[in-house]
Amino acid sequence: MKSPFDEILNNHSLNWKYLWLRSIDITWDFRAIFREFPNWKYEFVDFIDIWTHAQLYK
Repeated sequence: MKSPFDEILNNHSLNWKYLWLRSIDITWDFRAIFREFPNWKYEFVDFIDIWTHAQLYK
């Protein structure tokens, strides 16, 4: 929450079937897909899925 764009998180927008969602790295292989709420301050997010990279993006 203090640094939502810290380099280690690799916070980035997604496309294709995850359009309008974002992803962060939890570990080298696990990812969390989430939706940010309209205030753009990352005070509230809705986690959609947490899984390995291969399982999320197959």
